[in-house]
Amino acid sequence: MTGSESPEARTVTGRVRGRRESGTAVFRGIPFAQPPVGPARFAAPRPAARWDGVREAFAFGPPPPQHPMGPLSDQGAAPAGDDWLTVNVWTPDPDPAARRPVLVWIYGGAYQLGSAADPSYDGGRLSRQGDTVVVTLNYRLGMEGFAHIEGAPANRGLLDQVAALEWVRENITAFGGDPGQVTVFGESAGAGSLAALLAMPLATGLFRRAIAQSVPATFLSAALAEDIGTALAAGLGLRPTVADLAAVDPRELTAAGVALNARIGEFTERWGQIAVMRTPYSPVVDGDVLPVAPWRALAEGAARDVELIAGHNRDEYRLFLFVQGLIGAVDEDMAVRSLRDFGPGPDAERDYRAAYPGASAEYLYEVVRSDWLFRMPSLRLADAHRAGGGRAHFYELTWSPPATGGPDLGACHTLDLPLTFGTLGEGIGALLLGPTPPPDAEPLSAYIRSAWTSFAATGDPGWPAYDPERRLVRLLDSEPVTAAYPEEASRRMWRDHEFDALPLRKG
Repeated sequence: MTGSESPEARTVTGRVRGRRESGTAVFRGIPFAQPPVGPARFAAPRPAARWDGVREAFAFGPPPPQHPMGPLSDQGAAPAGDDWLTVNVWTPDPDPAARRPVLVWIYGGAYQLGSAADPSYDGGRLSRQGDTVVVTLNYRLGMEGFAHIEGAPANRGLLDQVAALEWVRENITAFGGDPGQVTVFGESAGAGSLAALLAMPLATGLFRRAIAQSVPATFLSAALAEDIGTALAAGLGLRPTVADLAAVDPRELTAAGVALNARIGEFTERWGQIAVMRTPYSPVVDGDVLPVAPWRALAEGAARDVELIAGHNRDEYRLFLFVQGLIGAVDEDMAVRSLRDFGPGPDAERDYRAAYPGASAEYLYEVVRSDWLFRMPSLRLADAHRAGGGRAHFYELTWSPPATGGPDLGACHTLDLPLTFGTLGEGIGALLLGPTPPPDAEPLSAYIRSAWTSFAATGDPGWPAYDPERRLVRLLDSEPVTAAYPEEASRRMWRDHEFDALPLRKG
């Protein structure tokens, strides 16, 4: 029913009816797998059940159980319930003959919080501007999706993402999309998920292009994941097994993660940076679902046929300084510990002080964490992809909104989200840009949306491909320009560091 105010589409499990909003047909809360509860608890996702008649796809599905939401995410108006594994579709018109490019979004949130219902991820403007079909999805988080549990497959959250991409392959034609022109994009944990998908045999052939925005370094070895899983379950007086944990209400399991985070410093000697960063959940290099870490997989050519954009924001870690109340509070001792905890090698403190002469303690604390957590993993992903025979483009977001009565957060982590979706006054956009976005935010947002949708359609975002010799990147600012990668001082310090699965230490 093209052009209708109540558009319909036929999926393999039944017909759905959406709504037309601002000229776009929108379908929300379509199941791509069965609710992962009861017999399906901690299992790989199972195909969604069929239904008769026409299912109303008006409301987002319920978010997966997760840590309490902070200021960086918004559940929107999502309902409660167990049907967490759903997709949402924005399309100019659900005409099966249209065959438009498809953008599939994976949200971030440290693998422990997030929801496709967040108004920051409204796909309407991307769909309209680029004449594309935009899909967002939910996946299991925290203990449900990523904790090591004996008797359950590893990386269940990643398996959910694969199932959603399989749903796209089987159904997106009915919404006017081309299953052969799928681009997956994601930010933070969503970009880490995407990096994992590039390395996963199960995801081979499910997408043609990828946009990885701020790829995190946090991938766990199997031994480290098992140790963390044991500590999580022990907080409930249980073993990390399906038999023990399946009887616990899914929402109660989030309390185990909250409790562990409150005392995670006790595990610093064993877990290293994971404990310092308070991030007990991450993809696990288990040798099966995820055979090797993404950087190694890409360097070996695992995704050479997938075209890639990767990039990061200039001032990634400043957001966390703000959230943790550390702006203006970092002293010299904290900077020294941070350089030693996160720097590349035993001489990191000396090297950072030489690379950034005169830098304050706060800046050194911030820049080494930005480098370890997001900046260098993102750059090295592009390097690895090129080494493996793939094509990559790289960017750095250097634009920063003016500080309006609060701290200057610069081009901090998540600033790219409202710019990517054009949701400048919603969700994280309202927090970072204020009630009235600065005048140059909208033109930059329009530029990024155009680049992303052009890449989805053609593989060309509008600037030269990245190569490890010239290292030309796109600087996303009020006036975007192509230039040599600007973080050369950090790049040189990290050029010999190997990003791999984080080990279990013997402390």
